[in-house]
Amino acid sequence: MTRRALLPDRLFDGEGFHEGVAALVEDGRILGLARVDSVPSDVAVETVEGLLAPGFIDVQVNGGGGLLLNDAPTAETMATIARAHRRFGTTGLLPTLITDGPAVMAAAVRAATEAIAAGTPGVLGLHVEGPFLNPLRKGVHDAAVMRAPDDHDIAVLSHATGGVTVVTLAPERVPTLAIRRLAAAGVRVAAGHTEATAADLAEAHHAGLSGYTHLFNAMPPLQGRAPGPVGAALSERDTFCGLIADLHHVAPEALRTAIAAKSRDRVMLVTDAMSTIGTEMTEFRLQGRRILRAGGRLTTEDGTLAGADLDMATAVRNAVDALGLPLADALIMASRTPAMWLGLGDRLGRIAPGYRADLVALDAGLRVRATWIGGLREEA
Repeated sequence: MTRRALLPDRLFDGEGFHEGVAALVEDGRILGLARVDSVPSDVAVETVEGLLAPGFIDVQVNGGGGLLLNDAPTAETMATIARAHRRFGTTGLLPTLITDGPAVMAAAVRAATEAIAAGTPGVLGLHVEGPFLNPLRKGVHDAAVMRAPDDHDIAVLSHATGGVTVVTLAPERVPTLAIRRLAAAGVRVAAGHTEATAADLAEAHHAGLSGYTHLFNAMPPLQGRAPGPVGAALSERDTFCGLIADLHHVAPEALRTAIAAKSRDRVMLVTDAMSTIGTEMTEFRLQGRRILRAGGRLTTEDGTLAGADLDMATAVRNAVDALGLPLADALIMASRTPAMWLGLGDRLGRIAPGYRADLVALDAGLRVRATWIGGLREEA
């Protein structure tokens, strides 16, 4: 690939902002940053309007482009989902399988392995959200197929896909040894759809649990003498939390509280997106149930939230406009922080020498103008 310089109006490198600085790119990676007047004369300069920032990384994506991973757990579905989210600045994501049977879970693991082997743009691995959840906090998941993991499940989920595997589970429903075995195999274990006590979570944390899936949702509220998952998550300094910042799942005040408690370095913006992203769909079917899309919300016919009608660019805008966060904080929570949790800290989430050239260009309204994956540009 020809060496070239991307010259934006402003550049955010994952730490701070720069003006008059270009990102030098070759063979899909960042060579370094250079002042405009020091770009080598033999390097082609590509002007980028607006802000150039690290591409967004979304660790929880159920669907997009009209498809859900559960409906067709294949590498092709993962590619479609990643393509649909790319126009909204997401250059890396984990296709997410919600609670389903063992055969579907195994198919999703195979699909992730195939997608990673094929170098599918944007696919980083797989997130398995259930079936090891608490039926009392099922949300839109199917409680009938929820269960504890057995040795076969652990073997399937421990399979080296070549990417990252995240498993969301309810610690009170899963033996501590199972959590320890998953974490030892390199799986990122997160608590979600849970009624675990603080003591349950302390034990799980010691065994290797490192994250919390869509904090506040599908878990009991924080109470003074019953801190539960929310209290545990906010008090543990080294765990990571996902937040759905669509302003429907969690009130702005609660979002601000979590970010203040955990910091931008431990809170990740996630979408929990369904098949609607990138489409004009007004409804779809989720495991046989009719899901309605209206007013930025996805709900069952009885009003239960069913995932989110959210993209990462909107989540970033909401963090800035509705929560009043500094733009740097919002961008870090959408890129650097998830990269750190997934163990991608030396590959994604920064614009620095040696990092992949996975980038997003944003206009003044924080809407996506273009993205780059491995240095290859695509207009939004």
